[in-house]
Amino acid sequence: MKYGRLIRFIALILSLIMLMPLCALAEDEAAEPEAVAEGSDGENSARDEFIDDIIALAEQKYTDANGRAQRAQYAGDIYICRNFVTYLFTSNADKYRMQEYPDVPLKIPANKKATTKPKYGSGVMWQDVPASDGNPFYAAAQFLYDPTLSKKENRENAREFLTQVKRGDFGQMNVSYYYGSGPHSLIFIADYDEENDTVTWTDSNMPGERRNGIRYGYVQYDITKEIEFFIDAFCRPQRGATLYRLRDDIIKAEDAE
Repeated sequence: MKYGRLIRFIALILSLIMLMPLCALAEDEAAEPEAVAEGSDGENSARDEFIDDIIALAEQKYTDANGRAQRAQYAGDIYICRNFVTYLFTSNADKYRMQEYPDVPLKIPANKKATTKPKYGSGVMWQDVPASDGNPFYAAAQFLYDPTLSKKENRENAREFLTQVKRGDFGQMNVSYYYGSGPHSLIFIADYDEENDTVTWTDSNMPGERRNGIRYGYVQYDITKEIEFFIDAFCRPQRGATLYRLRDDIIKAEDAE
């Protein structure tokens, strides 16, 4: 009887020993997806790479200009503010697509003309182009001066609008400041800095000059100002601004199905 119990005990021990590698293997297999997920978090998405490419090209054009004003007079001049952000976008857009519309080349919408009801100046926003036609942006936030509110209330709304700035956002606005008056386009290259209450951007032809009747503009990169600068610029009757943000489903064109 005792001998039989001993045999059963030894058999139990041996079976447990044989199961141990299987348990360890099962644990490793269960952990593998989690490890892969953690690793993917550290990699740039195609959307991030698109933004990086745009900003890198802006820095290159700034470096190439070397502080010299560039012609910003004629329709084909890339240093006009709107032409500059369009150039930065289109120079990189062929490498990317939207996952929802993988066969559609990406394009940036044109500025919307002035509206009469309600009345706002041109360039407060872009034309409405559906994603199915290649528009990879959506309006992430917008400020339009509201004449039914007080000036203080409008400024509070403008401030809230600017705190939503994210890296890679295209800013489209109609402004009035010491550089001039009218539509302006730029690209924010950093998130809103809450600690310093600032935004940082790149653009062209905000500051500029005329030579023999021809407009020349300066390329700006890594320019940082407190958001009061923009609040003063577009928090005015019939003016405003819109933040356009790339969709989350940006993919590499080479990965498009």
